[in-house]
Amino acid sequence: MASLSEYKALFTQMTKREITERYKGSALGLLWSFITPLILLGVYTFVFGTLFNARWSGSATTADFAIILFAGLLMFQLFSDVVTRVPSLILSHTNLVKKVVFPLDILVPVVLGSAMFHACVSLVILLTATFFIQGYIPLTVFWLPVIFAPFLILLVGLGWMLAALGVYLRDIGQVMGTITTALLFLAPIFYPPDLIPSWVAPYIAFNPIVIPIEMLRDAAIFGRAPDPYHFAVYTAAAVIIASLGYSFFKHLRPGFADVL
Repeated sequence: MASLSEYKALFTQMTKREITERYKGSALGLLWSFITPLILLGVYTFVFGTLFNARWSGSATTADFAIILFAGLLMFQLFSDVVTRVPSLILSHTNLVKKVVFPLDILVPVVLGSAMFHACVSLVILLTATFFIQGYIPLTVFWLPVIFAPFLILLVGLGWMLAALGVYLRDIGQVMGTITTALLFLAPIFYPPDLIPSWVAPYIAFNPIVIPIEMLRDAAIFGRAPDPYHFAVYTAAAVIIASLGYSFFKHLRPGFADVL
């Protein structure tokens, strides 16, 4: 974990390059980071809000449903961007594996930094839409950095685990695509939590994106501060997973060169 503080300049440089190379050669460049979430928002809102006439508890219009849906998709996309990319991360940087002085563990935070950039763009869109639809932005938005912190800690921990496993188990990248799709529909993104049967609700709560999604909606849309108990439990779990993930990565790191 010391790599981030020790190689801050390297992290910043690599993250910037990661962001710009994603749109390298495209005519609109970084504008796609705004256009893509808007297109997805429009499609999902039309399908679920208009065709299926889905509504949230207390939301009367399609516009209300749209911002609630978008908040859920924002957190899911951040999660998906990281966990679907990191399994092949070391494999795509084989030239760096044999460089003893290069901190390979910094590659996961770089991917997370790139994903967070796009999440911040989506967050601006969410808050702008909330203002125009509700007429105001709740003051609880100041909780957002606090809400995102444990989620990012969890993601970097999972990232280290998956990046290390991806070197030895090449199929894990394919598996993660299926898992993230399952987690998408097993989280209250397209439907309100009160539709979840009571017998399955405790199991749904283990979905790592459920609590962040609910906290984001509460703070950015509904004007509610995070639930202290849920926040504390989630933060503790995130720190444990990050610690285990880092130890796991460091333990498997010496064998990367032999496998590759």
